[in-house]
Amino acid sequence: MHSNSSSGSRPSLNSLSSKRPFQALALGVAILPFNSLNAEKSHQYNTVVNTNVLTVVAVENPTTVFKEGQFLHGFGYDLARNYAQSLNVKLDFKTVPDNATALKWVAQGKANLAMTTANLASIEAKQLVSFSASCGDQGTLSKNGLNPQLNWVFKQADDPLTLTASGFVCQSKQAGTTQQLASFYNRNVVKPESWSTIQKDLNQRLPIYKASFKQSAAKYDLDWHLLAAIGYQESYLKPTSVSPTGVRGLMMLTSGTARAMGVTNRTDPVQSIQGGAKYYDLMLDQYDDIPFPDRNWYALVAYNMGPGAVNQIQKRIKAQGKDPKQWVNLYDYLERNKARNGRYKQALQYVTRIRTYLEHMKTNNRIEV
Repeated sequence: MHSNSSSGSRPSLNSLSSKRPFQALALGVAILPFNSLNAEKSHQYNTVVNTNVLTVVAVENPTTVFKEGQFLHGFGYDLARNYAQSLNVKLDFKTVPDNATALKWVAQGKANLAMTTANLASIEAKQLVSFSASCGDQGTLSKNGLNPQLNWVFKQADDPLTLTASGFVCQSKQAGTTQQLASFYNRNVVKPESWSTIQKDLNQRLPIYKASFKQSAAKYDLDWHLLAAIGYQESYLKPTSVSPTGVRGLMMLTSGTARAMGVTNRTDPVQSIQGGAKYYDLMLDQYDDIPFPDRNWYALVAYNMGPGAVNQIQKRIKAQGKDPKQWVNLYDYLERNKARNGRYKQALQYVTRIRTYLEHMKTNNRIEV
């Protein structure tokens, strides 16, 4: 995950004017504090400063953003969220039906920037400027099944917002954040030949337990698709599954956890789903100081490893001088240490597969539910 280049190559900034001088200027200015930059009234920088909000527009797709109920996640979304945090402003992330609309919003000033896979000709036709969302590290995106043509698009080349953003994406590449995010949002987590079996399983079993998933989700204000994704990862939606350690049932609670959740029969599908939903909700509460979507990933790792193990890892991350409440840091720690600890490798597979199943269930029309 960390083997890709971090040489800090300039982002490919496209404009109707000469590119090379602007590229050099971009990284030179971007290292300055955001509030120290001078901006003309027409610059989007002023809008962001005055409103304390960064408005980003994008088209929903597997590379950029995925909608999970009221929450959003995705490679592009997380990168934009990190950029907004670096500016100490709120993120307002909008989705539109197509790239043409996203570019139009930037040209009209309705959005401060667009994350788009539009081709260069259409960007230039709107007299806009763009640069690679990966700072030219297209190999990392391609390797993880993401669209390497993802760009950030701005209205003006000399806008301080454009300049800070270009520096930010290259700093993210240098720090390894781009590679970590791409690895987590890998589109190749499940082998292509496995999807037919998964599809068959879901079509056969999910309708049987749909009502129970929905009922439990409603009780704890959760997404029932997410609970179903957990159930599929845990037991392939089989209430009679038994693990080598004796864990039983649909959402595979240990005997101690089952008792604590009020489950008297772990092979009863309704009780198992209710107990699993209650336990997942408790895991979310453990990390209520972490914003979504990161809180979901923390809770899933805790569901798999136990909150005590996650808390210990957070202490180690903090000791390294990193933020223990940033998912990218927890993910990085698990990835770096998975070779010496099988539980870390299992946790990585667990959360990435659940994310993959969740997205599949929400977007695949062939699932008969």
